[in-house]
Amino acid sequence: MLDQSKPVYQRLRDVIANAILDGTFRDGDMLPSVRSLAADEGANPLTVAKAYQTFQDEGLVTVKRGVGMFVAEGATDRLRDLMREDFLTNVWPPVAQQMRRIGLDARTLLDLTEA
Repeated sequence: MLDQSKPVYQRLRDVIANAILDGTFRDGDMLPSVRSLAADEGANPLTVAKAYQTFQDEGLVTVKRGVGMFVAEGATDRLRDLMREDFLTNVWPPVAQQMRRIGLDARTLLDLTEA
């Protein structure tokens, strides 16, 4: 589920990142055009371009002028590392605190998710 409190370009970035991590787009694959993704997501093309630009700035996407945008080689692993770091720094601490607060241990949580 996407965080609706984030700006639209960041939500689009999450859509693209999840597609890369899920294997929909692999290293070297061509990404949808700005217009195509904008139409699919019901977003403004400029907003999609801003989302793509963040990936380009991080070296996760390469542009072949006149051809399109492609997932950079090694981008999947780098993206996974970035998202893991973000999770451990920003997402996990409040979750762990809430678990302690309500007396929920990791084993119980894992057992619930495996059922």
